[in-house]
Amino acid sequence: MRFSKAVVKYRVPILILTLLLMIPSVIGMANTRINYDMLDYLPSDMDTVAGQAELLEDFGKGAFSLIIVEDMSDRDIAKLCDSIKEVDHVETVLWYSTLADISIPMEILPDKIFNEFNTENSTMMAVFFDTATSDDKTMDSIREIRRIAGKQCFVSGMSALVTDLKDLCEKEEPVYVGIAVVLATVAMLVFLDGWMVPFVFLASIGMMILLNLGTNYFLGEISYITKALSAVLQLAVTMDYSIFLWHSYNEQKTKYDDNKEAMTYAIHETLASVVGSSITTVAGFAALCFMTFTLGRDLGIVMAKGVILGVIGCVTVLPSLILVFDKVLQKTKHRSLIPDMTKFSEKAVKIFPIFLIVFALLITPALYGYSKTNDEVYYDMGECLPQDMEYVIANSKLSEDFNISSTHMVLVDEDVSTKSVRAMINEMEDVDGVKYVLGLESVLGSRVPEEIIPDSIKSILESDKWELLLINSEYSVASDDVNAQIDSLNSILKKYDDGGMLIGEAPCMKDMIETTDRDFQVVNAVSIIAIFVIIAIVEKSASLPFILITLIEFAIFINLGLPHYLGQSLPFIAPICISTIQLGATVDYAILMTTRYKSERISGLDKRQSVMTAISTSISSIIVSGMGLFLATFGVAVYSDIDIISSMCMLMARGAVVSMLCVIFILPALLMLFDRVICATTLGMRKKTIRIREENKHA
Repeated sequence: MRFSKAVVKYRVPILILTLLLMIPSVIGMANTRINYDMLDYLPSDMDTVAGQAELLEDFGKGAFSLIIVEDMSDRDIAKLCDSIKEVDHVETVLWYSTLADISIPMEILPDKIFNEFNTENSTMMAVFFDTATSDDKTMDSIREIRRIAGKQCFVSGMSALVTDLKDLCEKEEPVYVGIAVVLATVAMLVFLDGWMVPFVFLASIGMMILLNLGTNYFLGEISYITKALSAVLQLAVTMDYSIFLWHSYNEQKTKYDDNKEAMTYAIHETLASVVGSSITTVAGFAALCFMTFTLGRDLGIVMAKGVILGVIGCVTVLPSLILVFDKVLQKTKHRSLIPDMTKFSEKAVKIFPIFLIVFALLITPALYGYSKTNDEVYYDMGECLPQDMEYVIANSKLSEDFNISSTHMVLVDEDVSTKSVRAMINEMEDVDGVKYVLGLESVLGSRVPEEIIPDSIKSILESDKWELLLINSEYSVASDDVNAQIDSLNSILKKYDDGGMLIGEAPCMKDMIETTDRDFQVVNAVSIIAIFVIIAIVEKSASLPFILITLIEFAIFINLGLPHYLGQSLPFIAPICISTIQLGATVDYAILMTTRYKSERISGLDKRQSVMTAISTSISSIIVSGMGLFLATFGVAVYSDIDIISSMCMLMARGAVVSMLCVIFILPALLMLFDRVICATTLGMRKKTIRIREENKHA
């Protein structure tokens, strides 16, 4: 009570301090770097990641792009090459004019190389940058190249993807928050009992969201997925806590005339329930930190921090705001639009066997659909962008005009002999799907002695330590074909140079596939175990954790299984994150109803009456919470042109509704079915129910 009294007493200083904290929060948010490159989150000890670092450190080459130029004369293309070379952070431009004088006919190049780099009306050049793929400087360079070259130039590669993704995100993200706020407000206006209450809630939650985004500055950077989702998720998830406090305050006002005294008791009661409720949500987000693909840790830390700040705001900032605006809030109250649920609860309990049958019938198709989840995800980040984006158009032209779908790079030790490198190139070109291997040996042909090659040309594809080879492939990134191709190329490379490295987007994606497959299992297990332990401690029961987690996992199986039946593919990160987010965020619905059932059972009511009371008293909060999460995320899912954001929000929206329906209809049936088991395995229930049974017999 001491804390509650302090909040009420110092409500004005609390609001002033919070408002002052918004200033550094906005500054921190503006200065937090956003990372748009998913490959940056691979473990640093992987060969592909180490090779990329080696390429940048020892070769001075980081990002890489293939550029297609259409309907331009050789001399104009040569001038364009010179202009691109002058762009900041462009390290090398690899085209005919960089290898020989433009006056020498291009046809003297080996026929294979000439034909692969040229079509009737277009040619292709390779550009290396001295900065990393997702570096802000690289993105600026991509934009400058596009500006210089105009509409006849198409830039492909991961850096072009990251640039387009960043530009689209920066345009869409303010709209995400706006949509979430508007739809969450609609949900609260419909389901709560006051016209002004939602705006007070939004003010409190909004300040905590700003504080969360501002403190991300200390993390150094966050991913664009975290930035896009964190505000929406924090609003949707922590809205419950505000509702708890408001209901508690109104209840206390019927007992105490003084609103300050009523708020003191409301804070005290809410603190216990909100802390208990938030622990499972925090545990769900914290489980993401166990991913070796560290995007999970990025999202997990930010969201767990957001939930904790949401709890703090609920018991400090929100009570202060309610007390300041109490007169307005009381004058604008209205009857809740959610009807009395007593009759509904009676019918639900009466026909509970039907819900058990529905549960039993849905388990098999839900499990089957869920088992197919990982088979139908995609890893190619290009698929998450709209078809009219510049990167997507460039990649389509690369595939259609030159039959190139991905490019790998090989670092070979400089000490490996020219003869061995040529033999290795010949073997690699025989691998299925390899268009050609580009190195000094293949560009200049076997008839040109290496000794007469000028150092200026050799330096493009050689350093003191490495020789660089480019491999263009017909196979798409993240496909089974390209992954098999990478295995074959790696085995050839290791035969000639055990320390050689195969790097690039496709090899990194292959590592990502293997990493995230393992992460999916680990994160699921960690979240289930952590939340199981929390429920066991909170409910003091050995059986209730099994029942509640089984129910919410069933809801997750339905949610993640539906894409299989609907013929939809999901971005690879979605199933991993959604399984833990849905479990952590919606198991609270089940805990709320179960806790009320348990208290009614202990107080002496029979199982039927206890379940009916639990339904009728908790259903309002469950509906408001579920619909709040649904509306806040559904609007973003419909609006966003970035499939990875749209898919994750749609899964969260659908997951909220599925979990809500499972708790309202199936959980009461399970409580009725397992009542004896629950009473026997829950601390404080066994003795109490036995004593009540004996008293009833004697009566």
